Amino acid sequence: MTRLVSRLLGSLGMLTVFGTCAAGLQACRAAEPACPPADVWVVSTRRLPCIKAAPLTADVAVERCVDPACGRWERSDLARLLDDPARPLQIFIHGNRYAPGEAKAQGLKFDRHVAAACSGAAPVRTVIFSWPSEQEKVLLRDGRAKYARAHADGHYLGWLLGHIPAEQPVAIVAYSFGALITAEALQDLVAADRSGRVGLQPWTTRAGRTHIVFIAPAVRCDAFAPRGPYRETLAGCDRLSLVINSHDDALRFFPWLDKRVRADALGYVGMPRRWVPGEVEFTATDAAAIVGKNHGLPLYLASPALTRRIAAAARDDLAPGVPAGPAGH
Repeated sequence: MTRLVSRLLGSLGMLTVFGTCAAGLQACRAAEPACPPADVWVVSTRRLPCIKAAPLTADVAVERCVDPACGRWERSDLARLLDDPARPLQIFIHGNRYAPGEAKAQGLKFDRHVAAACSGAAPVRTVIFSWPSEQEKVLLRDGRAKYARAHADGHYLGWLLGHIPAEQPVAIVAYSFGALITAEALQDLVAADRSGRVGLQPWTTRAGRTHIVFIAPAVRCDAFAPRGPYRETLAGCDRLSLVINSHDDALRFFPWLDKRVRADALGYVGMPRRWVPGEVEFTATDAAAIVGKNHGLPLYLASPALTRRIAAAARDDLAPGVPAGPAGH
């Protein structure tokens, strides 16, 4: 039984390695609609230590993609990343067992698919939040280690979000453990607003729209319940969208990751609308009929219907005055 659990939990990090050579990416693009030039960046925490609280500062590594066809990147910094507050940010957070190059390739593919699915929406700057998720141990132990690390990286993400101008629209699209990272980040921001922490932009009263999209979220199902650990984190958000999979074999064994909680995964059982503040838009979709029992973001992006739904949830109405694209209809 332990071996079965380990094997299934290991699939929390199941991924498809996408080639970065020009020929491979051009072949993929040949089957996709034309989309605007990519504006893709990486913020990496891979060399940062595991922490247990919100940091005062974080030496994140920032890179900008200068040639998506070849996967060529150059070093940059946070000031350049955030130099255009009028341009919406789309933050993509990957799941477990991604090496740095694989996270970049997955982020580029995500950006390309979403851009093609909502060509009428405003151009965005996509930020890949790359966290240390390479497999390091046997499967069950690795899953538990990454579950703990996701809590730590939530503090780094919260620090990053707190530096985004309050008027800049933000969409966070988080897959699997990325949802846990997001929830931890939002919790830090709510606490920072209450304490009046200097150096961070306000989150709960920000002027820019904020959309949260969770895909197969590997976070406890009662996260946003009235007594849940993240019950106050949706303050300041305008939209929460869930894409769950009630047949996901990996998420079915999520309770084994935390012996103290033993809660089902939100991405496996979903949640009721009543847990979401009335002013927050809420949608939920069960992708089981399309994805089946497997756990992997490429399976969601391979479905035009799911990609359109994800794109609409993230980007429709994100920028004021910009009409929704076809993905929202």
